[in-house]
Amino acid sequence: MGEKSKTTLLFSSSVILLFFSLSAAVSSPFQLHSLLLRPLPSAPVLSWQDSDLPFNSLVETSDLDTVNSNTSLGLQLELHHLDALSSEETPERLFDLRLKRDALRAETINSLVSKAVPRKHPRAPGRRPGFSSSVISGLAQGSGEYFTRLGVGTPPRYLYMVLDTGSDVIWVQCSPCKKCYSQSDPIFDPTKSRSFSGIPCGSPLCRSLDSSGCNHRRMCLYQVSYGDGSVTYGDFSTETLTFRANRIGRVALGCGHNNQGLFVGAAGLLGLGRGRLSFPTQTGRRLNRKFSYCLVDRSASSKPSSLLFGDTAIPRTAVFTPLLTNPKLDTFYYVQLLGISVGGTRVPKIRPSLFKMDRDGNGGVIIDSGTSVTRLTRPAYIALRNTFRLGSSNLKRAPAFSLFDTCYDFSGKTSVKVPTVVLHFRGADVSLPATNYLIPVDSSGTFCFAFAGTMSGLSIIGNIQQQGFLVAYDLAGSRIGFKPNGCA
Repeated sequence: MGEKSKTTLLFSSSVILLFFSLSAAVSSPFQLHSLLLRPLPSAPVLSWQDSDLPFNSLVETSDLDTVNSNTSLGLQLELHHLDALSSEETPERLFDLRLKRDALRAETINSLVSKAVPRKHPRAPGRRPGFSSSVISGLAQGSGEYFTRLGVGTPPRYLYMVLDTGSDVIWVQCSPCKKCYSQSDPIFDPTKSRSFSGIPCGSPLCRSLDSSGCNHRRMCLYQVSYGDGSVTYGDFSTETLTFRANRIGRVALGCGHNNQGLFVGAAGLLGLGRGRLSFPTQTGRRLNRKFSYCLVDRSASSKPSSLLFGDTAIPRTAVFTPLLTNPKLDTFYYVQLLGISVGGTRVPKIRPSLFKMDRDGNGGVIIDSGTSVTRLTRPAYIALRNTFRLGSSNLKRAPAFSLFDTCYDFSGKTSVKVPTVVLHFRGADVSLPATNYLIPVDSSGTFCFAFAGTMSGLSIIGNIQQQGFLVAYDLAGSRIGFKPNGCA
């Protein structure tokens, strides 16, 4: 056979192989999930199984188990969504309010990270009452989407407290109030608590505050300002917190006498961040710096979400990814996201470099309980969205809705098949249920792809994508774990 014939044969063979390869790639089906179509959830009914300690009751602490610094235990609490405090609103109105809170939170987290500067040493408290500056820390209406009920003081007064992995300082409204917002319970009176104690200005706890001052008695004052102009200000103190039948003493918290702004009707906030004043860090050896939560899909279940502290909070069967540290901000939980798969195949344009945190602490990915919708850097989101649209091209599209640009008309249907979505963290592949990325947005059968793009370099994994997983925060092991079907 001549050289020309061999060349022709080789070329023809290459063309045939390329044709079959392309055909296989085009015809290769996307892996699909079944999505059961459920309507927007109504406001949940607020019911607490707290037979041991009735609401607002005063219980003598001699009847309770005291948790000291040498004791390790486990605590379990019920969590409820903030929608439970707005029971008269329609599902559409509740969803609209949730998206507004969400936008505020995402904007403020980005502002906080961009304005943060590295802190090497605790700050000395101010020499005068008041504050020379304030710090943006968490949010007001966006300070968290879930709350629980716990006892404050001795004897304990039971109050609703918002829980937030994006905040550190614990605080509660206190009387006498110079200015307080409306809350569901009577305002906490520290003069009626035997365990309330002020913190001296020169103490390490006072110096750990980002914004501190001193009163005329040289006792510590705190201030936390939020992105929408809301503020809480008052005495920084130590107090006993009661979780069902367990007491934890000498927890540093703010006793707020001046609390202004758009706060939702809980009495205060329990900070679950990574900073020095957060509840997991303060309880240290007592709860081994471990906690987890499981947030239920409220459209599918009426049972409450749950929060656990201690060794029992970390399941052996979870998949874990290492925690990263931001050199200029210690509050948030940073992880390494390597890529995302749609329909069983990695999206090629979603590279690890899109989620990398630089040496100055810019960029990166955080896991957050108080943000609802996952936000990805714009190039990553566009690649994810376009691939998902390709895999769902057989589904009827609907107009964009709010921040969602990829929506579908599922009216008249009870279920549909949609492409799978998997988040690839370092060491942990997290396969999302379809209900965690296609969500109802109205009562007419419109569902939207529950991701959004951001021009910021910071990506945020929100609580919609976390639904149904037991999300385990092992600060002692510097890792976060995910266990599917963890709310059972």
